Amino acid sequence: MWILPLVGYLGVVVGFAFLTLAIASGLYYLSELVEEHTVLARRLLTRLIYSVIIVQILLWLFDRFPFSLSVLSIVSHLVYASNLRRFPIVKLSDPLFILSCILVCINHWVWFRHFSKPVPPRSSSSWRRPYEPDYENMPTFTEVASYFGLCVWLVPFALFVSLSAGDNVLPSMGSEYATGDHTSSISPDGKNKNKGMAKALVDGIRDWVGETGELMGFWKGERTRRF
Repeated sequence: MWILPLVGYLGVVVGFAFLTLAIASGLYYLSELVEEHTVLARRLLTRLIYSVIIVQILLWLFDRFPFSLSVLSIVSHLVYASNLRRFPIVKLSDPLFILSCILVCINHWVWFRHFSKPVPPRSSSSWRRPYEPDYENMPTFTEVASYFGLCVWLVPFALFVSLSAGDNVLPSMGSEYATGDHTSSISPDGKNKNKGMAKALVDGIRDWVGETGELMGFWKGERTRRF
């Protein structure tokens, strides 16, 4: 067979493209919602952080999760919560924001190492296989993926969508911390508007793709049509 494998590869590429567009659209829509409901978004993020901390404590108490890793996760979420003190504005050079990015990577690495190790047997007195891992109590792929999604990635992802980068914020009331400008400015439609990091990322990628395609001759842009 020659054609069917090619069709399979083409389907993977098209599916990946549609998945990427769906994620970008979702980020853009969520960023728009946060811009319109800032107070509600901050309240939900705060409750989400403390909910994850409670889940982490319960996992340590009942499921015997490592104490050191549990403490690291709890401290990390407290650092994430500190980014809400000037919500939704964040300064990209803020030490707490930089520390939060580092903690996300550290948490991912240490928990990945924890779950990749085999579970040791609860008692070494088994005379048959004293060193055999406890396969019955090993977490399933669904459990590990759910833990990473809810307890490791959810809060950083929500903060990334909700926070507005200082470099992308128009000077407005309360944005002096992010922009360093103590003057007030408004957008062309007469409203103060903060641009979320996720929205700025999607806009930047879209503009880059548009300019690159125009320069390579894939399509004609507004600049080319004028001439």
